[in-house]
Amino acid sequence: MIMKGQKISDRYQIIKSIGEGGMANVYLAYDTILDRNVAVKVLRGDLATDEKFVRRFQREALSASSLNHPNIVEVYDVGDDNGQYYIVMEYIEGKHLKELIKKRGHLTLTEVVDIMLQITDGMSVAHDSYIIHRDIKPQNIMILENGLVKITDFGIAMAMNATQLTQTNSVMGSVHYLPPEQANGKGASLQSDIYSMGILMYELLTGKLPYRGENAVEIALKHLKEPLPSIREEIPNIPNSIENIIKKATAKNIKNRYNDAREMHEDLLTCLDDSRLKEPPYDFKYSENNYDDTKMVKIVKDMGDSKKKNKKDSEEDAIAKQINPDELKKQNKLIVFLASIFTGLVVIITSLVVLIPLISGGKEIKVPDVTNKSVTEAIDILQDAGFKVSDEQEEVSSTDVKEGKVVKTNPAAESKRNKGTEITLYVSVGDKKIEIEDYKGKNYLEVQGALKALGLTVTVEKKEVEKQNDYKEGEVIDQDIKAGEKVSVGTNIVLYIADIESEYPDFTDGSYSVEEVQQFCDEHGLTLEVQEVSTSEHNEGDIFYQSRPAGSTVAANVKFKIKVAKAPEVEEEPIEDCSEEAKAEGLC
Repeated sequence: MIMKGQKISDRYQIIKSIGEGGMANVYLAYDTILDRNVAVKVLRGDLATDEKFVRRFQREALSASSLNHPNIVEVYDVGDDNGQYYIVMEYIEGKHLKELIKKRGHLTLTEVVDIMLQITDGMSVAHDSYIIHRDIKPQNIMILENGLVKITDFGIAMAMNATQLTQTNSVMGSVHYLPPEQANGKGASLQSDIYSMGILMYELLTGKLPYRGENAVEIALKHLKEPLPSIREEIPNIPNSIENIIKKATAKNIKNRYNDAREMHEDLLTCLDDSRLKEPPYDFKYSENNYDDTKMVKIVKDMGDSKKKNKKDSEEDAIAKQINPDELKKQNKLIVFLASIFTGLVVIITSLVVLIPLISGGKEIKVPDVTNKSVTEAIDILQDAGFKVSDEQEEVSSTDVKEGKVVKTNPAAESKRNKGTEITLYVSVGDKKIEIEDYKGKNYLEVQGALKALGLTVTVEKKEVEKQNDYKEGEVIDQDIKAGEKVSVGTNIVLYIADIESEYPDFTDGSYSVEEVQQFCDEHGLTLEVQEVSTSEHNEGDIFYQSRPAGSTVAANVKFKIKVAKAPEVEEEPIEDCSEEAKAEGLC
């Protein structure tokens, strides 16, 4: 068990536990080298002792660290500390979609489209690099207070074997989103992520999972054989375009699905256009019943027998493929073909790894340790070693290093970097103490800015309150460090604000002006887009459309669109009898 204050790899200081799962525990930690809060996910249980899993986890997590997109949680570091295998990620202050579904029941159509656009945009970058997530589900999608979506758990998801359906809890959660081909024992593809995103979209809209069962095997069988329940029965007025997107994404035959996330993203971009709301139903080009009973997954009916076996045997027997001799020959030929391609790729990649440094001359060297040196000495040492030194220096509190001396560098000492890399110096201001005040009743943004200016780090967390009307939005209601206490620079303080949800009014009821809508948007951090539309159906100046429905939750930093009626243009009738004077004035 990892305790508060404990350091992992002598770098990541644990602040508190923020989540527990079947595969890992997640902690909020402070990166003492880069001076920032991070999320540290530590593998637990059998996974940490499974060498094969650990190797794959480390390899895939490092691969995921190459992904750079605002909708993907950034992976900073992967390592182990005395047998504790961990992955360090960007710290996200928000909820995962499963929590949001439980709280709201289901989301509005515009909210779902917005969320799915962000997910498919992020997954497009992964698919462009042929990185498959393999475990898209609402528990792995975070949403921030401003509506920004973050996809997480790339490393762990890719290291998992999603066909081990007899694992409990975590896999029971995953099997609800399991593509038929994976349930049938085949490998995952880009289209496997598409299927999971389609199931996720169905759940966000309806608040329900399409396939349910008493155990993972029963649910997997339903993914294989049963058609997706009609979403129109749950939402009768759903646009045809939305129904078609879900139908295409969740097709059992991968040939009927989108090719990748980018194709699905492009379809979502126009799904709410008026021209698409009543488009023809999507027809499958290829047969959906492409899982032959003689070759499909063999489901062990008697779960009682499987419980008598050991865990490894039960995992292998619960889902197993039956392959006839002809099928086996075809697979052997395919394996030989793929192996030859793989060998060629290895040769090419190895050549590039060897040749590129030779061509570019980019030899990596160690960053000198300039701790306890004066700024002038540190600059001379780093420049002599071939590095550049940033003109801007960071100030940090330190009980060990005297004021004016260097505490650390970024990149860290002893790490290898190319010549010419810019190094930032962190200079001690001594053991500077800051007295904490009582921040209750103040706006958290103002407090956060003031504390950061003093050199503290700030975490803002929402706290449920019984009477929301007793508190203002953004008002600090509590703090973890009491007023009067003195703390060092770099200390983290948690500010608690009331969990208050704002809702969109009905701006189309005739009582709002455009100016009032603009004021509402300014107060809630929204970007307002006003479109004037010529129409005779509404009075001039009336607001007759809003992009976010009345009653839906307001999230900052999103676009909000309204349509305002303007009088239709009147065409001038041509003058039949044109006089010479009228002709001269160009009237006819």
